[in-house]
Amino acid sequence: MSLKPKKHMVLTTFMLPAGYHKDSWRMEGSRSEELANLDFVADLTLMAEKAKLDAVFFGDIVHANTVLRGDIKMNGFYEPMTVLAALAARTKNIGLIGTVSTSFAEPYNVARQMCGLDHMSGGRAGWNIVTSSDGFQNFGMQEAPDPATRYRRATEFVNVVQRLWDSWADDAVINDRESGWYVDADKLRPLNHKGEFFEVAGPINMPRSPQGRPVLVQAGSSGPGMELGSSVADGIYTAQPFKAPSIEFYAKFKQLAADKGRNPDEVKIIPGILPILGDTEKEAQHLADELANHVHLENGRIQVGADLKMDLSELDYNERIPAEWFSDDPRLGSRYQIYRKKSVELGMTLRELIVDLARSTGHQWMAGTASQVADRMVDWFESKACDGFNLNSPFNPGGFALICDKLVPELQDRGYFRSEYEGTTLRDNLGLPRPAAVADYAVLG
Repeated sequence: MSLKPKKHMVLTTFMLPAGYHKDSWRMEGSRSEELANLDFVADLTLMAEKAKLDAVFFGDIVHANTVLRGDIKMNGFYEPMTVLAALAARTKNIGLIGTVSTSFAEPYNVARQMCGLDHMSGGRAGWNIVTSSDGFQNFGMQEAPDPATRYRRATEFVNVVQRLWDSWADDAVINDRESGWYVDADKLRPLNHKGEFFEVAGPINMPRSPQGRPVLVQAGSSGPGMELGSSVADGIYTAQPFKAPSIEFYAKFKQLAADKGRNPDEVKIIPGILPILGDTEKEAQHLADELANHVHLENGRIQVGADLKMDLSELDYNERIPAEWFSDDPRLGSRYQIYRKKSVELGMTLRELIVDLARSTGHQWMAGTASQVADRMVDWFESKACDGFNLNSPFNPGGFALICDKLVPELQDRGYFRSEYEGTTLRDNLGLPRPAAVADYAVLG
């Protein structure tokens, strides 16, 4: 196995076929009539694989609130595990990362689903761990548990899943036709787990996966989220629109991982970026303006109000949200504080905030040539603000084609991204070692 040179960025893409920029599906040529169909999302995934991206990443929203507010972007109509299983059959090299919430699932099922996807894809599966803060009414609960409870459940959940993945030794399958034994039963390990939230006997009912364990990614930037991510995650998705705070976050997270005895180089920090590309800066800005003109302002008002938990119905589009409407409560989350900074410190009007959030949802965005965007990406990478980027395509398929055909080759020409895949598994291509099976985890609960 050839590990990725340190100077190579991690590049994944947030797969939202409707386009990351809100309301970009209204553009001519968007293929919006094909949303929820396999052929469309497969075409985008094959485009990403041709560009040699590390992985496609599917988020998951389990309720229809965003659709009811006029936003089809964040939902996308794709349930991660089913679509990733289908894409495994149509791709060969690209990683397949999907979100599954620890609040709405059970460890044994998730362990089987992810291990199965890893087998079916030849070692390309990844799990994005989330705890969820809404949608509980669809799962028999009237309200969300408090964050501390959700993260305790998540910590136990992940611990059980990892132990299930390790419940078969690497050489448990002996395939001995003469004796009639396919599996050496002495190399299967029961869990007999009894914790605060789960009781799981184990072992899992399938061999250890090609990667040993599927890759784990996580996106929590709160204190409990960072504690979980620095303990278990191989990759950290994060919203970091400003360079200096991103450098601070990067250093803090790497230190948290090191303090837990982990190799910080094996925990990849991956902020999002939305590039709007043109052959000239003027052309890129014209495209940004065109995308902005498609934003449905009244739906945008509702969405911003929902994100900020404010009633903005009486505010004029050209007014700023009053500073006193915002809270300093850190429990409101990192993205809330990003929106607060843009409104209060940067002085954005409601209209400007709606358009900005339509573009970025808290991430950084940039309109420019491929060379200009690559300059910024390289600067962040060299400044230790990140280990790479999650590419948010502003519109599809055209915006993603610009990323794959112009921006990625620019990074390849500069030596910051691969020209060919280094290995056959997602771990190979991320430069991560294959973990040995751990016989005796510290059991939680």
